[in-house]
Amino acid sequence: MPFKPSYFKANFFKVLSNPTRIQILDTLRRGECSVNYIAQWLEVEPTSVSQQLTILRHANFVKSRKQANQVFYSVRDPAIFHVLDAAINVFNNHLIDVRDTLEKLE
Repeated sequence: MPFKPSYFKANFFKVLSNPTRIQILDTLRRGECSVNYIAQWLEVEPTSVSQQLTILRHANFVKSRKQANQVFYSVRDPAIFHVLDAAINVFNNHLIDVRDTLEKLE
């Protein structure tokens, strides 16, 4: 089966469809982090963070490095942050449109 960019994009956004995964990626903007650090920062159980990191790792969003008894994660391609930032811009533009519509109704 030939490579189809639309399938890649659909899977890409499927991985991003979980809010915890997005929060994890946003946490990794600071740089490499351990599971426990991410869990504390997000106030989420470490097992939940580990499960989501496994999904992100299998999708090649993050990479891992083991040091002693800890695993550290980092973003494989920082371009992912452009996608996340673009999503926020779209959201903000939507809010501006809603505000303008509401002002016209007043």
